[in-house]
Amino acid sequence: MYSKIQETASWLKERITSNPTTAIILGTGLGRLVDEIEITQTIPYAEIPNFPQSTVEGHSGQFILGRLGGKDVVAMQGRFHFYEGYPMREVTFPVRVMYELGIRTLYVSNASGGTNPNFSVGDIMIITDHINFFPENPLRGPNFPTGPRFPDMHEAYDHELIALADKIAEEKGIKVQHGVYLGTQGPTFETPAEYRMFARLGADAVGMSTVPEVIVAHHCGIKVFGVSVITDLGGFDNPVEVSHEEVQKAADKVQPKMAEIMKEMIRRS
Repeated sequence: MYSKIQETASWLKERITSNPTTAIILGTGLGRLVDEIEITQTIPYAEIPNFPQSTVEGHSGQFILGRLGGKDVVAMQGRFHFYEGYPMREVTFPVRVMYELGIRTLYVSNASGGTNPNFSVGDIMIITDHINFFPENPLRGPNFPTGPRFPDMHEAYDHELIALADKIAEEKGIKVQHGVYLGTQGPTFETPAEYRMFARLGADAVGMSTVPEVIVAHHCGIKVFGVSVITDLGGFDNPVEVSHEEVQKAADKVQPKMAEIMKEMIRRS
């Protein structure tokens, strides 16, 4: 696997004309952040050697290179999920490739269901920590040389980046929540009982991505900032039926606020 990562990174290095150190993974309904990027290159996943292919509606499946907040960035428009049938090492393959490309700060976004009764649909939740509820850890197997066998996870989400996001949100009058994100394999949305269980475990939101990517990024020494858009609420007295289309619509509405925060964070960091 490591030789494939290096092969893919070498292929991209030959074609990328910039030197980004910041990357963004755009989740369900959040791909429109790419509209804020001054695009210089677009590389479809289908053209990249060894790259998985996204199968989920709302995930375009391409590498976007350009400038955001005055900095060179690379954005993944579409991610890969465990529920699509990919093993964890393929789900996180792009993160390892980005490390080889020189990425040292990663911004991850997702749409998630709220388990915190104080949340509302459309809230932006800055991720302060996570719970790995996937059946497999992406570091399982032979250790990659990018990090230790047993990486410490006490600060998976960079505290300085969280503080910066809070400052920018306050300046711009954008309401943000803080919370713990629980990652589960999906692809079913959670039952009301599962929502309540996850809340009791300490989760404020639940989704089907992000955690594997963050674990691998942290293993590589990449700083991470994560944000969830609360697109539905469950486990309460009147749980709402959820569909993928409704999740996308809810995420689309809040995208401009999230984009404003991220763009300014990249500018200042």
